[in-house]
Amino acid sequence: GSEMCIRDSIEGENAVTIRDLIRCALRMRPDRIVIGEVRDAVAIDMLQAMNTGHDGSLSTGHANSTADMINRLETLVLMGMDIPVSAVRGQIASALDIIVHLGRLRDGSRRVLAIDEVETVKEGKVELLPLFRFCETGEKNGRVVGELKKTGGEFNNTEKCRRAGITL
Repeated sequence: GSEMCIRDSIEGENAVTIRDLIRCALRMRPDRIVIGEVRDAVAIDMLQAMNTGHDGSLSTGHANSTADMINRLETLVLMGMDIPVSAVRGQIASALDIIVHLGRLRDGSRRVLAIDEVETVKEGKVELLPLFRFCETGEKNGRVVGELKKTGGEFNNTEKCRRAGITL
């Protein structure tokens, strides 16, 4: 399939996929799982791992915004599994706590452009609460100047942080 093969013999046999690695890792009961870019059915396994007690897990994905990342995850899961989109959205809202959007600015620099909390599913859509946005203030020596500013939204899902001994 379209899954990335980690290792394959010269004859094209014995490929080990990212999905295989996640399943093996889950058998070892890890505290967290870190996956590189999710761009295929691996999204299913990553969401299931995050929804089965592996808080602190992390992954990357390509999208134009935090909302687009939610849509992309939905699509990736649906490509690998035939389940109702409402179930997929529930899995996403339950698995993800925060989405950090990195982007390249016109000067070529990469910055954190947005940080959103993933809330619940409301009216059939995964709700995002904007916490921080990059605010551009101008240019200096050809470089974009700006800073990440609070939006006024307050992080709501503090229970996991509290259990980890983190106070906000």
